[in-house]
This record gives sequence, C-alpha cells and structure tokens, in this order.
Amino acid sequence: MRLSAADDANQDLPPVVRARITALQDNSEKLIGWIQLAIVILFGVLYGLSRQTVPMGTAIWLLTPAAIGLYFIATVIRLIMAYRIRMGFWLLAGSIVIDMALLYGLIWSFHLQYMQPASFYLKAPTQQYVYIFIALRALRFEVQYVVLAGIAAALGWVVMIGYVLFADPNNAMITRNYVEYLTSNSILVGAEVDKIITIAAVTTILAFAIHGARRMTTQAVTGEQAQENLSRFFAPEIAQHISRSGDAISAGDGEAREAAILNLDVRGFTALASSASPQEVMSVLADYQRRMVPIIQRHGGAIDKFLGDGIMATFGATRPLEDYAARAMVALEECMGVAAEWTAEQAALGRSSLAVNGALASGRIVAGAVGDATRLEYTVIGEAVNLSAKLEKHNKVQGCRALALKETYDAACAQGYTPRGQHLVLRSITVGGVSAPVDLVAVA
Repeated sequence: MRLSAADDANQDLPPVVRARITALQDNSEKLIGWIQLAIVILFGVLYGLSRQTVPMGTAIWLLTPAAIGLYFIATVIRLIMAYRIRMGFWLLAGSIVIDMALLYGLIWSFHLQYMQPASFYLKAPTQQYVYIFIALRALRFEVQYVVLAGIAAALGWVVMIGYVLFADPNNAMITRNYVEYLTSNSILVGAEVDKIITIAAVTTILAFAIHGARRMTTQAVTGEQAQENLSRFFAPEIAQHISRSGDAISAGDGEAREAAILNLDVRGFTALASSASPQEVMSVLADYQRRMVPIIQRHGGAIDKFLGDGIMATFGATRPLEDYAARAMVALEECMGVAAEWTAEQAALGRSSLAVNGALASGRIVAGAVGDATRLEYTVIGEAVNLSAKLEKHNKVQGCRALALKETYDAACAQGYTPRGQHLVLRSITVGGVSAPVDLVAVA
C-alpha cells in the first residue's frame, strides 16, 4: 500500500517513536468513529422528534430515514475497522468522501421530505456539521486528511448548488434581495459562495495549525521516549531533570543534600566469573540485579551505578526525602531477606560460594554532574559515599552480611523506622581506611 506523506515523514523518526505516533493516530481514529456515531444518533433523534409533513411509509418519507440508516451503517463499519485493522491512506480517504456524501445526501433529502423546492435544503442548519467533520480529521494530526475533508466538503456543496440550479433551469429562484433570500426559498449566490469560502478558510487554518501541532507532538513523543530511555541509564528523577532542564547541564553543577548511601555486593562472584561461561555469569548477575533493584526503587532509592556485581544506590540524593534514612534501612533489610533466598537458590544450583553483603551510611553529600564537555556522569560525592563502600568490605572482617553506621541507624529510628529483628550494636570498630573508630549496627 502506498505510504502517505505523513507516513513518509514518519520514516525519518526512530522506530519506537514512529510506533508511538502511529498508536496515537490509531486511537484518534477510534475517537473519530465514536464522535461520528454520536452525531448520526443525534440526527436520528432529531428526525424522530421533528414534525412529519408527508405520509409515513411513502417513498419520499423513507428518503431521510434511509439516508440516516446508511450513514449509521457506514459509521459502525468504519468504527469496527478502526478497532480491527490499521486504516491506510485509501481507506481513510474513502471514508472521508463517504462521510461527506452521506451527510450531503441527508441534507438533499430535506426538500423532498418537507415538499419544498430544491433550494430549500441550502438553508438547512445541518450544513454546519460539515465543519465538525473537517475538524474531526484534525485529531490525527495529519494535514492531508484535513485538506481532503475540506476539498470534499467544498466540492460537495458546489454539487449541491449545481443541483438546485439544474432543477430550476430558468433560474427563477435566484435573487439579489437579501431580505427575500432570508424569508423565502430564493437563492442568494453570494451567500452560497460565502459558505464555500468559509469551508476553504476553516480548512486552511486547521491545516496550518495541525502542521505546527504535529511538529510539537512529534517532538513531545520523541522527548518522552528519550526520557524513558534515559530512565534506564539514570534514576527517573535524574532523567526527568536532564530532559526538562531549560539550560545545558555541565560539569560542576551540583546540589548538597542529606542522604543515605546503600552499597550491595556479591561475595564469590569474581571466582564464578573466572570459571563459568559468559552466558552463565551474565545470567546470574541479571537475576541478582532483577531482585535487588525493584526493592531499592520501591522504597524511594535511586540506582547511582552498577559496579560489576556491586550496586550503589542513594536515598535523598536525587530528590529531597525527609525520611531518607528510614527508607534506606527498610530497603537494606528487605534486600538482605531476598538475598538470603537468592543465595539458597544459587547453592541448590551448585554455586554455594555466592552471598550478598550490604552496607549503609548517611551524611551530607553533593550530587551533580562530573566529566568534561564530551562526556558527563551524574554521581554523588561525600564522606558517606566512601564510608558506605568501606563498610561493605568490612562485613567480611566482622563476619556479618550487612552493616549500618550507628548514626544512620539512629536517624532511621527517629524518622519512623521499626527494626524487624534483633540488631547487634558494635562499639568503636576500626574500619580499614577510616581514620577513627566508628559505632556500627550489624543488620544481618
């Protein structure tokens, strides 16, 4: 099937963005169908309530109900097609022409229904629905269909005028008296030309508006997709900040906050990586991360980076959190519980050396961009970052699975954290790389 001009333009977009725009257009077609169905039902109701001037059951009386019925059937078929298939250019173009033809056929039947000369239908207020039909095409954000609807409407009205003139070859109904035009079935040619000009003007204005709106829609969808892609590399809050920032982000931009830093690491993973196949190594790593990451994110944490088999997460760094320490402690506890189950599963598969350690520290950190003009990285810097990493390594010395700085633990309790089990307080512990002894809490 031939691609439309809009389809050709879409080919220059990334496939994912193109698919999302197409999905939006498909949904618009369904909406158009429902609106048109509502209109034809309204036609039927108004006709049913109107006073009939010809005997019921006669051929003339059946004209208007037949036109409404055909319009209803065509609208239902079109609505079903919108849900069943993706309507291409020719189907859409055909439906536009059919819509206009049925609407004008309905208007044409009025002069017979009310036993008036053909010029009678030129004054039918139903003609104003033409503008609704043109405007409905704007919902697809494609100029070509608006223009096609406008052309069909204008040419259709020319035919309607031509029929009136043909039905009265002597042009006896034509007048130049505006009052006579308003108070009789006379034709004022200028008034009919005004209708055609109005149809053309509305079509042109909508076409220009949609041209600009389509560009903005494309940019918005592209930006939204870019933000989703960024969210897979950065914390959602960071991705949102990057995508919506009005200024260029440069190295040196940063903010100071109170935050908690969580580090997780898999013991025995290096040995596994040196002996197992690449597929097995990556499968184990992906399974471990698939279980840990959702826990962290569910409690408001943001993944700062993956360090091989290590995970560094922050609570309160990317966005202020009043209960950052409490959230981090709950996440650490839950991670350790799930990690114990994961370790048992790995042992059942013959990987008994794998275990997950965790550590938590908090304090004042600086979050911002580092790097140069060619490559930037959003990260956190501060004593709490270093201390968390060192506490994670100190788990092996203490013979435990998770450690938290006592100050962080106390802050978490003050923020509403309730320990799940018995936690051991370790006083004045010397940690490698830390200048002074620190108080710790063995969480697991």
